[in-house]
Amino acid sequence: MLIDAIGALLPAAVAVALSPIPIIAVVLVLGSPHARTSGPAFAFGWVLGLTVVSVAVVQFVGGASDPTTDTATGVNWMLAAVGILLLAMAGRQWRKRPKEGEAPEMPAWMSTVDEIAPGKAFILGVALSAVNPKNLTLTAAASAGIAKVGLDGTDTAIAIATFVVIGSITVAGAVLAYLVAPVRAATPLASIRQFMSDHNAAIMMVILLLLGVKVLGDAIPAL
Repeated sequence: MLIDAIGALLPAAVAVALSPIPIIAVVLVLGSPHARTSGPAFAFGWVLGLTVVSVAVVQFVGGASDPTTDTATGVNWMLAAVGILLLAMAGRQWRKRPKEGEAPEMPAWMSTVDEIAPGKAFILGVALSAVNPKNLTLTAAASAGIAKVGLDGTDTAIAIATFVVIGSITVAGAVLAYLVAPVRAATPLASIRQFMSDHNAAIMMVILLLLGVKVLGDAIPAL
């Protein structure tokens, strides 16, 4: 049962980990004057946001493991709606992609991230993991899938922890690499930031499209 839950949450967890905006943000934070404190604060906020949303959704849709209950039906409809929403987001990313020769457009708030203090870095980490619509949708889908499997308390905690760890690999990994070897990490982190900036729309379009098709495909037979 636990293996089934982990298998179901893997696509969403990987999608969260590969989201370009948080990766770009953490690299910018690590370029700030307060990098050694702001970096861990951002990562802690990120992990906390994913954890809180995951636990809240699992608790909210508890009982969905019995397919005959109204809760299970409601969760299936919710997952179908999430699948459609992910496909709509994928379409929006495609329409937003920069034209040939155009510079990719980044959120305005990113211009201030390289000066960010630890407290604001923590808030930014929470916001990007728990409030950002894309990551919120992905986390909700994974958490609802965990609830549907009907695990006991210990296995539920393990499944949530697995999702959070996988979803945090890129953010926490970047911070850890910087703390261990800041000089050596500078060049690869800058290269990753540039790649993610250049291909943000394409990466998110593919991720959202594939995950949307999967979530919708899993939900429809259960309705």
